[in-house]
Amino acid sequence: MREFKRLTPYREALETVLNDVSEIGDVEEVPLSEALGRILAEDVVSPIDSPPFDRSAVDGYALRAEDTFPAREYSPVELRVVDEIVAGEESGARVEPGTAVKLMTGSKMPEGANAVLMQEMAERDGDVIRVLRPVAPGQNVAFAGEDVRKGGVVLRKGQVLRPQDLALLKSIGFRSVKVKRKPRVGIIITGDELIEEFDEGALKAGKIMESNSVMLTGLVRQYFGEPVFYGVVPDDEGAIRSAIERARGECDLVLVTGGSAFGDKDFAHRFVKLLFHGTTIKPGRPVGYGERVFIMSGYPVAVFAQFHLYVKHALAKLVGARNYEVRILARLTERVSSQLGRHEFVKVWYENGEARPIKKKGSGIISSLVESNGYIEIPEDSEGYLEGETVEVVLY
Repeated sequence: MREFKRLTPYREALETVLNDVSEIGDVEEVPLSEALGRILAEDVVSPIDSPPFDRSAVDGYALRAEDTFPAREYSPVELRVVDEIVAGEESGARVEPGTAVKLMTGSKMPEGANAVLMQEMAERDGDVIRVLRPVAPGQNVAFAGEDVRKGGVVLRKGQVLRPQDLALLKSIGFRSVKVKRKPRVGIIITGDELIEEFDEGALKAGKIMESNSVMLTGLVRQYFGEPVFYGVVPDDEGAIRSAIERARGECDLVLVTGGSAFGDKDFAHRFVKLLFHGTTIKPGRPVGYGERVFIMSGYPVAVFAQFHLYVKHALAKLVGARNYEVRILARLTERVSSQLGRHEFVKVWYENGEARPIKKKGSGIISSLVESNGYIEIPEDSEGYLEGETVEVVLY
């Protein structure tokens, strides 16, 4: 089998992909209930202050702080309660010297009041309260605009929308939001040896259960895309050409697994003008890219690595996503070695500030992916990391 004449360094290959991919311009407006995980298409400016008024942060009594300054438990200050309201109501009374308004958490502050005394800091007798401790001006008050200011940018374009982001949008009056269209990602699986339905006899005779399609479908959905599965295609030159041409015409990006090297039946790379073919990554060296098509390995672990090292970044570029990776520093629990000239994808289990390398090796060992929850990268100019060294873990 013919070998690669040149292995493109990982960073150079990634830069090539990102320079070739352009952000899609299509935008759609969706209800907040359907916006989780979508990519914000524009900056969001708040139309209101939030909260829209000064409000109490506790259950208690709205009053003038200066009236309470002399208060001590052995010498309480007496104030007259002139009104009582619950959250959602507005008091018609004005707090004058020597008076207070009973209110609940979230209630609008009455005019004249500048602080709230927690109810447990007062003793009540009819319409009179005895203040046991002084409060400072502004104490226990949430001021208008304390959370969000009218006219302020609350979310930036490219934000991957999270539940808390949706809550913020709802709190300032939004019912829907503009997001980027999900890029369509074609998935083509190639290989005569693959079967899609369980057949024990076929497996014993040398067939393999196909699993890349469901993994890639999940990964594409996880990283902002809409997967389109074109089926398992046999190692037939015409069938593979036809599938690639159809997918390219219908999708923003195409992923083809199998046929990425130079075997007699490795046809996939022949139908794409590749910008690179063969990179320094391990696992997954025989990866190629061109014309919005990734030619990927057939082994699941290699496909998983190729997706995280290349494809997810291309998808992020397509939708303009910013915060799409979780990277965290961790202490390595044991030494990890690597070969100079290889950019290595090392699976780890991250927990409690530590990263434990997964010892299972091999591009076909799917259980090694299941036993990991992140990865570290060892660049080409490094021979690895020592036990106890601090490394950056990318969680998945």
